[in-house]
Amino acid sequence: MEGMHEKKVKLPIGIENFEKLRTEGFYYVDKTSLIRELLDNWGEVNLFTRPRRFGKSLNMNMLQYFFEYGCRAELFNGLEISQEKAYCEKFMGKFPVISITLKGADGRNYDGARGMLRSIIGNEAMRFQFLLDSKHLTYSERSSYRQMIKIDPAGKQQYAMPDEVLTDSLRMLSELLRKHYGQKVILLIDEYDVPLDKAQQAGYYEEMVSLIRGLLGQVLKTNENLYFAVLTGCLRIAKESIFTGLNNLKVFGITDERFADKFGFTAQEVRRLLEYYHLEDKFDTIREWYDGYQFGNTDVYCPWDVINYIDLLRGTPEACPRAYWINTSSNDIIRKFIQMGTPGTKRALEAMIAGKCVPHRIRQELTYRELYRNLDNLWSVLFTAGYLTKRGEEIPGVYRLTIPNLEIRQIFEEQIMEWFQEEVRQDTPRLDAFCEAFPRADAGAVEVQFSAYLRRAISIRDTAVRKSRKENFYHGILLGLLSHREDWLVMSNWESGEGYSDILVELEEEGIGIVIEIKYAEDGRLEESCAEALVQIERMDYEDRLRQDGMETIIRYGIACYKKKCKVARK
Repeated sequence: MEGMHEKKVKLPIGIENFEKLRTEGFYYVDKTSLIRELLDNWGEVNLFTRPRRFGKSLNMNMLQYFFEYGCRAELFNGLEISQEKAYCEKFMGKFPVISITLKGADGRNYDGARGMLRSIIGNEAMRFQFLLDSKHLTYSERSSYRQMIKIDPAGKQQYAMPDEVLTDSLRMLSELLRKHYGQKVILLIDEYDVPLDKAQQAGYYEEMVSLIRGLLGQVLKTNENLYFAVLTGCLRIAKESIFTGLNNLKVFGITDERFADKFGFTAQEVRRLLEYYHLEDKFDTIREWYDGYQFGNTDVYCPWDVINYIDLLRGTPEACPRAYWINTSSNDIIRKFIQMGTPGTKRALEAMIAGKCVPHRIRQELTYRELYRNLDNLWSVLFTAGYLTKRGEEIPGVYRLTIPNLEIRQIFEEQIMEWFQEEVRQDTPRLDAFCEAFPRADAGAVEVQFSAYLRRAISIRDTAVRKSRKENFYHGILLGLLSHREDWLVMSNWESGEGYSDILVELEEEGIGIVIEIKYAEDGRLEESCAEALVQIERMDYEDRLRQDGMETIIRYGIACYKKKCKVARK
């Protein structure tokens, strides 16, 4: 626990501005060694691909503050790069920097998205209004700049940057800055692939590919004004899609050992963070929930999750971990994977949920148009987006894949259960027949049909977890099936008698109450587990709630499950 009078710096939740983080009292996990490693290994164009929420944007902003003219050296005091005197003397504050993020470049249609790109680039160009009066530029060059910031020679605001100016805007801006300063330019483009992702979803992909190809091609290919460029994104887009003819591109992806510890937190960094906030005892929990990613051969934690959970713990020390990474639209990838999956795919998914590894070939270069084209591509998307990680490489390109941690496992489990409920509801007569077997006290029919449902389900049991968690899987399936009957009152884990019953059902008009206790049958002892469930119902008086609600007929079910088998007994 923190001392009563001990004041700690704030946790940087959602803070992507390096200056704000360093000047307004936020905790900073030092990633400035990225600067030295980049300078030692840079190509003219460098692309870093990492899953979302792994610190890409903050790192890009940090690079801008280091390299750009007017750098405030004190922002880097005490950080790793400040110990590299030669690098600081040669590179700190020595370059004009163009820095844009394309994460906001989306729209319902192409015109809207193109307008966002104009705004993003125009706003960045506005930072350099001294170019309007630069003696190092010709009248024509100053006119080109005015078009970028939407100001005509008379000083009036224009409505839109012309298309031909937009396509050439970054290259032209780099040329103007080089001529003004007499120094080549550093270009930073964060989330370069977001416009393509949004365009694919909204149906204007070809137009956006053409625009991005022209924009990046102009500024990145044989641009003598460029010192180097850094791009970040979630996916590595195939060269033939937008990087045609770009021979100076160096890609540092999640399988690359270089820069492996520069995005995300290492175990050592997490330990230091926990020690600072006096939460050392939470390390194992955080490791189980938010570790498990492997970049190159380095184990990495998701920083977004770690910071959010530590912030929660500071206010509620006994709080359980949460799945902070969940984003509904992105999780559609999992749903598509399940829907398209073959029986073999679904067995592989069961194995990964159980903590095992599954070998599969990964394509790290895809176009957004190809992402959902076939099942093999979806494996690759899940891997590059962070839903799967590797535990080694069997042969080149074939990785041993698994689900990284409990947080991502929970996302898979939720998507699997939602998919299963949607699947079974497509056969309403069969589902009605299953439900109606319960008030008829037809244990045999319940057993046959529940067994059939289990064979169709994707198991989310885990041999390594406790028995109660295994029972929760079967509990969830049965609860979802019974909830189909909207005219029934179906209660889960309600207090009744001397404890909490698994499932209680009330058919008010018929005066029928149903008590269900579910057991996981260790070693397949189905009959014994059924008998144990019925004894527990009687011993704990689970039917008490039903009697209080006026149910005149009580039917008791003990259901035992083992893998995809079940046994049903009643009393």
